[in-house]
Amino acid sequence: MKKSLFSTVALLCSCLVLAQSQYPTLFEASQGKETPVYADVIQYFRTLANDFEEVKLVEMGTTDSGMPLHVVLFDREQVFDPKKWHEANRLVIFINNGIHPGEPDGIDASMMFLRDILLGKQQVPQDLALAIIPVYNIGGHLNRGSFSRVNQNGPEEYGFRGNARNFDLNRDFIKADTKNARSFQLIFNWLAPHIFIDTHVSNGADYQHVMTLISTQHNRLGGQTGEYLEKELNPKLYEGMKTKDFPMVPYVNAWGGKPEDGWPQFKDNGRYSSGYAALFNTLSFMPETHMLKPYDQRVMSTYALFQTFMEIAKTDATKIVNMVKEDREWRKSQTHFDLNHTLDREHYKMIEYLGYESGQKPSEISGHSRLYYDRNKPFTKEVKFYDTYEAGLSIEKPKAYIIPQGWFTVIENLQRNGVRLETLRSDTLLPVTIYHMADFQTAQRPFEGHYLHSQIKIEKSQALVPFRAGDFLVTMNQEKNRYIMEVLEPEGEDSFFAWNFFDTILQAKEGYSAYVFEDLAADFLSTHPEIKAALEAAKKDDEMLANSGAAQLRWVYERSPWKEKEHNRYPVFRIEN
Repeated sequence: MKKSLFSTVALLCSCLVLAQSQYPTLFEASQGKETPVYADVIQYFRTLANDFEEVKLVEMGTTDSGMPLHVVLFDREQVFDPKKWHEANRLVIFINNGIHPGEPDGIDASMMFLRDILLGKQQVPQDLALAIIPVYNIGGHLNRGSFSRVNQNGPEEYGFRGNARNFDLNRDFIKADTKNARSFQLIFNWLAPHIFIDTHVSNGADYQHVMTLISTQHNRLGGQTGEYLEKELNPKLYEGMKTKDFPMVPYVNAWGGKPEDGWPQFKDNGRYSSGYAALFNTLSFMPETHMLKPYDQRVMSTYALFQTFMEIAKTDATKIVNMVKEDREWRKSQTHFDLNHTLDREHYKMIEYLGYESGQKPSEISGHSRLYYDRNKPFTKEVKFYDTYEAGLSIEKPKAYIIPQGWFTVIENLQRNGVRLETLRSDTLLPVTIYHMADFQTAQRPFEGHYLHSQIKIEKSQALVPFRAGDFLVTMNQEKNRYIMEVLEPEGEDSFFAWNFFDTILQAKEGYSAYVFEDLAADFLSTHPEIKAALEAAKKDDEMLANSGAAQLRWVYERSPWKEKEHNRYPVFRIEN
């Protein structure tokens, strides 16, 4: 790593020279020790937009802080219209910074990188379209201090992980509880980027690498883009960073074990930024610099990663644009969609890992054994990296979904994400498949404001169901099909059902007084001998049922016309092919 450190120093010296010239940043002026306050970040980009016609600063949506989100657009052709970018088959790259403002590396790297493009110090494809959110979590960035990132080595002051309502925004992309996420969904679907980069700083083990990378899981991404990501793009990124003396490894997801024993690829579900972006066939990444490395090295490694993406864009832009375009078109006709991917430990690849030997020593606080890493004992080792996932569930898409208009929160989420919805023009009776919630587990403690459901099981039935004029039809011939399936199929681990959007169906609204229903139930069984026979058979198979009069009365109620049809009935209906 000595060569890497010498190169980093050289890069920093170059930056300090720039700091004495045009458009210096606080990072450079402080010799890599400080990052600017929110107002100064925005003013910096506003200055670039005022001074260069290739840059436009726009406000798009609001945040929980009450302040608007800003998007910086770079376009040498000065079009600044994503629709026209895509019509011209131009590569669109989208960088998101400050989702966790205690991790501001990308903010400073983006300021310098855009400036250097404008000053001709960095070369990018002539027809590149670049969008940057300078600070996504504005509320967290305003909550500034020096102690919230206890494990992190600089900068001197920084923001807080939680947003203005204490949400972790990198868990909110599917559910969109926050104004931040709702604005982001509009921005993302407006841009429809081919490549998305969301900058972070890691926690976890100590090692020599300054930069680690979460690439969206290639099996979940699928299509041509998934294959290209795995076989071409990732290798080029790792090789490019190595030539810049920032040798990179996949995000060290080795919680509870030693990194040298290998680790699985982080599975980025739709709640995370990169997993959300992948639902729209975007090549998406979360760079994670190492928390214990000095701030100057971390920022410069992020800058180097931006450089590497641009180098690849010079040769692969047309290929990437065509593959993403074709995969998005392919989603329209895809018949089955895979959900709930699980790790395949039979398959792995060997990667080079630059670590430090770890050991145990007595704690100065408790006297008990504690973990430590010895930086005087670096090592290089080939380790196993498990990056293959298999579908846990494959579901055939319907011809369409129907959503009653009362479920407006679901409708609004779909609309923000560019899903095309039609409204029924008149009251209509339609044959549909109905899901009934047979079983699920619910978390005992809240997670990001929700008690998540998991291990969801459904039962299906078919029936003629009346729908009203104004109810919504979602036809499944759209580029957004993958996203639609992910959120509307209740068994999905990040579905709207899992995130409690439909919890009101899980509570019965009506009941019965046993002494009244006893007579009604007896009359019902006398006129429905098949139900009575089924009850007798159930009693033979279930001793607890046979020994409980109350349980038998409940059994009859559940199969009677008095049982409310809405209870446990999933209110999104499938029109089959």
